Amino acid sequence: MPVKPLDNSTLFCVTVGNIMERNIHLGHDPAELGELERAVLSIVWRLGSVTAEQVREGLDRPLKDSTVRTVLRRLEEKGYIAHSVDNRTFLYRSAQSRQRVAGRAAKRIVDWFCEGSVEALLVGMVDSKVLDRAELQRLAARIAAAQKAGAHKNESKG
Repeated sequence: MPVKPLDNSTLFCVTVGNIMERNIHLGHDPAELGELERAVLSIVWRLGSVTAEQVREGLDRPLKDSTVRTVLRRLEEKGYIAHSVDNRTFLYRSAQSRQRVAGRAAKRIVDWFCEGSVEALLVGMVDSKVLDRAELQRLAARIAAAQKAGAHKNESKG
């Protein structure tokens, strides 16, 4: 019996699922980050390399310097950021990309609400109009590119 080729959504779900499975064991669960930790991490991602003072100034509420430094230290302990020292000043930078952390958070959502089905998550996002037309087109283009790349790999093996 001939094997039916995978359609775009199935291929995408399998690919995302495989990526998420590889990334799930990379450390702390992003779903457990607090609001302040997420705000600080967002500033680090946006600015690239920051001091504690720059983070404090970037927050939308006033906090003591010691509070900001504690949050930075905890984010570093959890593996989200790293620091270097330049003339006795700590410079913080991201240790994980926004996409990598988002992928792990999405994996948690898939597990909690979709019984492990990435396809169920994506269908829910489409049905709820979370993705606009342009995002759907970009996603379809990436799926098509992944399928084409996969086909080329299979052809070169045969």
